Amino acid sequence: MDLKPHPVIPQKKPVLVCILDGWGENPIKDEYNACHSSKSPTMDALAAKGPDYYRSVLAHGPAVGLPTDQDMGNSEVGHNALGAGKIIAQGASLVDIAIEKKSIFNDAGWQYIKPAFAANTLHIITLLSSGGVHSRYDQLKGIMDGAVADGCKKLRVHVLTDGRDVPDNSCHEYMATLVADLAKLEGCDAKVASGGGRMKVTMDRYEADWPMVERGWKAHVLGDAPNKFTDPVEALKKLKEGGDSDQYIEPFVIVDEAGKAVGTVEDNDAVVIANFRADRVVEISKAFEYADFNSFDRVRFPKVKFVGLMQYDGDLKLPANYLVPPPLIERTSGEVLAANGLKTFACSETQKFGHVTFFWNGNRSGYFNEELETYVEIPSDNVPFNQAPLMKAREITAAGKEALKSGKYDVVRVNYANPDMVGHTGDLAATIAACEECDQCVKELLDLVDELGGMYLVTADHGNADDMVQRNKKGGVLMAEDGTTPLSLTSHTLAPVPVAIGGPALPPNIKFRDDLPKAGLANVTATYINLMGYEAPAEMEPSLICAK
Repeated sequence: MDLKPHPVIPQKKPVLVCILDGWGENPIKDEYNACHSSKSPTMDALAAKGPDYYRSVLAHGPAVGLPTDQDMGNSEVGHNALGAGKIIAQGASLVDIAIEKKSIFNDAGWQYIKPAFAANTLHIITLLSSGGVHSRYDQLKGIMDGAVADGCKKLRVHVLTDGRDVPDNSCHEYMATLVADLAKLEGCDAKVASGGGRMKVTMDRYEADWPMVERGWKAHVLGDAPNKFTDPVEALKKLKEGGDSDQYIEPFVIVDEAGKAVGTVEDNDAVVIANFRADRVVEISKAFEYADFNSFDRVRFPKVKFVGLMQYDGDLKLPANYLVPPPLIERTSGEVLAANGLKTFACSETQKFGHVTFFWNGNRSGYFNEELETYVEIPSDNVPFNQAPLMKAREITAAGKEALKSGKYDVVRVNYANPDMVGHTGDLAATIAACEECDQCVKELLDLVDELGGMYLVTADHGNADDMVQRNKKGGVLMAEDGTTPLSLTSHTLAPVPVAIGGPALPPNIKFRDDLPKAGLANVTATYINLMGYEAPAEMEPSLICAK
């Protein structure tokens, strides 16, 4: 892992790497783009330097190891890519590997639910589809087969019909296949228990329609739905008679001959969400996970062993238990720098501290070499972030400036959480304030880098604050029922993110390349290693810079 000196760039301390968490470079630049509409003269000045020193990179989909271009990036995969310099399999690909190697059946999440197999019920809630956007049927089957092999005696599947990522009306074929596969599970009482269309039941996102999730809770957990059938195949035939799309099938429950629901969720049962994509299962996960949940009346809150197929929100650590852990990534930038005796300082507040350390270092806790690394966590405020949108940006700035001035560190890495965490509240005014605070703080750091004669790289991990409203496919703003209030967007976006380089030590002939139009976050890693005066390891994605 020996690093070779860069032929042009000097080994000149300090190098600053600054991450504006959730700051996207969105092509839609209107009043609802908080990054654009905020007063951000520092970022504006960086952009004004032009494409030699300011560009964007992809931060979603395949560029960060996620299956499709419709998969939003997130802080976990983003920091994995920024720290590793590699595109690592995430999402569905990671599940495929875990099932193929059978590691899923030995990891902590499986061991957590396994005690329920012998005497209680295993419930699986999933989008019944092979669309590959939220779920895949072969993964569901792999989980069912693994559970029965591990002694599961009673299995109930709660299905959400698709018709969006797969052809409409394909629900009949999927249901028939599922029923046939359940019948083949020897030694296990396996049945479909409830269901409904994905746009009618359970799979809301962005907290836009909690009644949809409530309908799912009632059907899956309580066995309560307006439509009751003894046969799930016949249920779909009957509910589709009116011509509804698979997406909008009304909620239904399967009952026995006496009219009793065959699959209510009870104390000590195990519940698995078998979707790998996060956005449409976060809300139902909160209903299963949080004792103080109040978005609707659950009526009954059974004490279950609940797991997601994956952890759906790394910031909320939701759910706490999951079947497929994030990948352990070897030979990350942190490991390489430590192996070469280079000193690193990393700082953020609690909300993103794990991202600039654990996720940056390849999902690895602790230090590579404590003598060479300093990690500083600033405790976050315990209040809704839109009530305190400045968060701990000033404290992070102060810590970063102290590290820069110390002269001890080859690279100083900081993460500002504000654009992401405040953006998640959907509060536009607060998010604008958050962006403005970060912009001012970045200026202080860049001014100090100039004073010290160093170099900098400013970037982000994914979009969020760059779009605060829900939009139609043409980009128009969607309004609430009153016709005047925009529907807020609390999720990440698909926007690329900025990358800016500069500083007095940057040789004048070092500029951004123009032959990497599809570069992603993983390309940033080799770039900051170059800025430190070294050639990056060949296994990393190509650097964004070159001598011109």
